[in-house]
Parts: sequence; structure tokens; C-alpha cells
Amino acid sequence: MESINAIQLAAVLVIPVLFAITAHEAAHGWVASRLGDPTARQLGRVTFNPFKHVDPIGTLAVPVATFFLGGFLFGWAKPVPVDWRNLRDPRRDMALVALAGPGANLVMALFWGLMVQLGLALGAAVPWLAAPLLLMGAAGVLINVLLMVLNLFPLPPLDGGRVLTALLPPRWAMAFARLEPYGLILLLALLVFGVLGGLLWPVMHGLIELLPGGPAALAIVAGLLQQTP
Repeated sequence: MESINAIQLAAVLVIPVLFAITAHEAAHGWVASRLGDPTARQLGRVTFNPFKHVDPIGTLAVPVATFFLGGFLFGWAKPVPVDWRNLRDPRRDMALVALAGPGANLVMALFWGLMVQLGLALGAAVPWLAAPLLLMGAAGVLINVLLMVLNLFPLPPLDGGRVLTALLPPRWAMAFARLEPYGLILLLALLVFGVLGGLLWPVMHGLIELLPGGPAALAIVAGLLQQTP
């Protein structure tokens, strides 16, 4: 595969990133609506329109800055509003709403893995189609698995933190939920000091290896990282 520069690599990432964020946030809203809370649907957040979910800072500025300055992607979308008072079983249903986002990313990772396999099957016969499928497919697998695993990290306000809050006894859950205002700061600290990557990457690598097209996606991403200055 021909070498590409950082600008071209960023262009390859745009579609998988937008779809990953959109599916994640729309899934939260859709499951909340199914469980009794229409808030997200009424606000137009149960949609695959990425502009409904984009946060100018978290979805645009921060990922671009971290990609070009640090060589990694980090960011967030506008959180989907959920009114727990409308849910039929608030503790259980909040956990299900939280799990919906990572679940959507798993489905998207499977989709992009199949695109990698399609690109491999087309190969040299249709190179103009095979190349973008391989590049976007590999990026889609990596990004969606990253979002899934990162969001399942047991720290509020991440989805994993909300699931853990729902599972803990009420008194412990209330104490744990008080971490939410400091969750993003703690997450950034773990990222900056290299702890977060060390915790997440082995899980990500193992999951990607199990996906259709996953091993090929890892090889493509490794090759791109070596090529990109």
C-alpha cells in the first residue's frame, strides 16, 4: 500500500470517526426512548445525522489537536440527555442506556472489519475500490473498538462508570457518582501519564484479533503509523 501523509490519514479517519460517534450517541437515545424516556428523541438526538451529536471542542478541536500534536485520537461528543425519572426501572435502565453506546460501536467494528475483508477480496482486481475500503475499514475497526473499550472504563461520566454506579449498592453508588465532576480530569491525567493506554491497549488488541478482518486491520494501522511522519 502506498505511503500517505498525516493530512491524507486524517481524511481517511473522518468517515469512520463520524459514524462511530453518531452510532454511539444515537444508540443511547434510542434505548432510552425504548425504556420510557423520550427526551433524546424529542431533541432530535436519535438520528444518524452527525451534526446533531458534534461538540465543537470535543469532536473537532481536541481530536485534531491530539492527532497532529500527539499522534493519537481523543475527544467526545455532546452527551445524549436522559431523564432517569422517565425510565421504568431507573437503576437497571440507566445501565442499559449506558451499554447501548459501546454496543453500537461493537456493531460498527464488525461492519468495518467486513469492509476490510471485502477490500482484501477485491485486491489488485479493483485497486481503486480496494484501497479506500482497506484504509477506512482498518481505521473504523480501531476507532470503534477504542470508543467501546474507553467508554466501558469504570469511571464516571463514562458509560462504564454509569454501569458500575447502577450495580453498586445505593450508598456506594451515591459516593461513587460524586466522582463525575472530576472524571474527565482523572481520565486526562491517566492518558497523559501513559496509564490509560497501558490499560486499554491489551484489551483492544485482543478484541480486534477476534473480529473478522481484525488481524489485517491491525497490520494496516501499524503500517500507516510507520509511514506517517
